[in-house]
Amino acid sequence: MKKLLLVAAMTALSMGAFAEGKDLKVAIDATYEPFTYKTPDGKPTGFDVDIANAICTQIKRTCVFVEQPWDGMIPGLLAKKYDVIISSMSITAERLKQVDFTDKYYNTPSRVVLKKDFKYTGPASTKGLKIGVLKASTQEKYALGELKTKGAEVVSYDAQDQVYLDIKAGRLDGTVADILEVGGGFLGKPGGEAYELKGDELYIPKYFGTGAGVALRKGQGPLKAQISAAIKAIRANGVYKTINDKYFKFDVYGK
Repeated sequence: MKKLLLVAAMTALSMGAFAEGKDLKVAIDATYEPFTYKTPDGKPTGFDVDIANAICTQIKRTCVFVEQPWDGMIPGLLAKKYDVIISSMSITAERLKQVDFTDKYYNTPSRVVLKKDFKYTGPASTKGLKIGVLKASTQEKYALGELKTKGAEVVSYDAQDQVYLDIKAGRLDGTVADILEVGGGFLGKPGGEAYELKGDELYIPKYFGTGAGVALRKGQGPLKAQISAAIKAIRANGVYKTINDKYFKFDVYGK
């Protein structure tokens, strides 16, 4: 009996060690600079990637990044292609019907982006404009709910960088985008200098949720608690601030 108990205890310890050190497959959409994108040599980088690696360090796991087009993110998670999504996915009531989320790790607003010389006075002024958005994003939800209903044509794309290419080519009049993503990417690069952020900062919960969290399959309570605790820990120990300051000039954890 003692031998059986000893073997059981050793097995439990080894399983715990394995679980602690095993890979964590993390889904990313690497077309969302500065949150998730690729270095010139093809390696994933950005704020989300650095946060994911910090979380993995905290929970003693190794992040393995899996690239996934945005509109297939949740289906891929449910199909167990990866363990979590750490790719600027906002926590919304609609998504919570399918997946679970940890506590947020940042919360920044979106805004409408149009040419500088366009007089924007609110959603109604976009009537007749062609607005490109990321498919299955919170920005798409806002554009369909507030701009299309006022007469704008809303066109959905598989990746945000495709939206910017079509704006530069004159096939779109503008977009709805996260202020830091568009500010750190499109607006600061050749072709984007004729455009600017318009209107109010958009925090509307029914469209944009309550911040970006780590998405995971339902029924993974221990992993959810572990990752939420890791987010709190890196906020407290200064790791989050170091990552934040690498990309941004203010604390993006937000309200």
